[in-house]
Amino acid sequence: MKPFADPARIAAAIVDLAAARGADKTICPSEVARHLGGQDEAAWRPLMDPIREQATKLADEGAILIKQGGTPVDTKDLSGIYRIAIVKDTR
Repeated sequence: MKPFADPARIAAAIVDLAAARGADKTICPSEVARHLGGQDEAAWRPLMDPIREQATKLADEGAILIKQGGTPVDTKDLSGIYRIAIVKDTR
């Protein structure tokens, strides 16, 4: 496995990039892929499925929201294009 495809590194990148964008905005999974794999599509494209897996796990844990059409979706219903948002801190 390439170092940038490590599940823990992918999860950390998702959370870091979503948090940096802010709770009222979203990131595209391809932004995470490019962050980890660089701009060469041959390097980042294979990361899309592992990113979806980690995003689903993080959403199930309550760390992020997965949105489609601007609305949070249950990971069981996820198919197609999605975006990622950090969960607002409600403290």
